[in-house]
Amino acid sequence: MKKTNAMRILESAHIPYETSSYEDDGEHELERGAAELLAGKLGIDPRVVFKTIVMRTETKEICVFCQSSVCEINLKKARAAAGAKEINPVRPEELLALTGYVRGGCSPLGMKRQLRTFIDSQVLKYDKVYISAGMRGVQIIIAPEELIKAVKATVCDLILEES
Repeated sequence: MKKTNAMRILESAHIPYETSSYEDDGEHELERGAAELLAGKLGIDPRVVFKTIVMRTETKEICVFCQSSVCEINLKKARAAAGAKEINPVRPEELLALTGYVRGGCSPLGMKRQLRTFIDSQVLKYDKVYISAGMRGVQIIIAPEELIKAVKATVCDLILEES
C-alpha cells in the first residue's frame, strides 16, 4: 500500500496506527449513508468512522472538524468552537487547493498547512477510530488520544445528535 502524508506524519511522530482498505467505487460523494457503506465494506460499526469537514469562517480562516460519520455537525456548536460569527463548509472544488486532499479522501492529518482542528467529544467513547488516510479507499485506524495529539485538536461537542 502506498504511504500517504498522514501515514508518514504518524510514523515520524512514533504514533501507532493500522490501516484498512476497501474498494473505492465512487460512493465517496458522501450522501447520507456513505459511512454505513464504508463500514459495511470494512465490517465495522459506522459510528467509529470519523469524517473530516473543512469549513471557512467569516474572517476566511479555514478550520477542520472531525466527527462520527453517522452524525450531523451542529453549525452553532462549530461556530462557538472556532470563535466565529459565521462558518460554512468549503466548496468541494476548493478542497484540493486548500488541503491537498480530494473529497472522500480528506484526512485531518497532513494537510498543506496546520489548521485549527476540532474533534467531537464522542471520539473518546471508542478504543479506536477510523479516519481517511488521505486517499479514497484507505482508512487509518488510530486510538482517539493519539489522533487528538497528532492533529493538536480541541475536543468539543460538535454534533446535532447521534443517529
